Amino acid sequence: MADLSQEEWEEQLKNDPNAFILDVRTPEEVEEGFIPNATNIDIYLGQGFLDGLEKLDKTKNYYVYCRSGNRSAQACAIMNSVGFANTNNLEGGFSEWEGEVQE
Repeated sequence: MADLSQEEWEEQLKNDPNAFILDVRTPEEVEEGFIPNATNIDIYLGQGFLDGLEKLDKTKNYYVYCRSGNRSAQACAIMNSVGFANTNNLEGGFSEWEGEVQE
């Protein structure tokens, strides 16, 4: 897992043809806006979160975010433990995101 600053995360994401954006926030948080092209799997779903991960392609490079960066760091650690090799955590999370937002 790599902890990336907002700038690093956005720059790597822009230049990564194998990127997958994963939003691990709650549905209520997603309603407030999200990063375009993100897929949402709520980390608070527990086994449901793990079930959602099983449907994902482990060969992709994952760019993971939540509201503050804490849950996404946990999600990256979980993902690494079940076989995802490339996970990138957005430090500061969506609350500090200055890039494009979709509502």
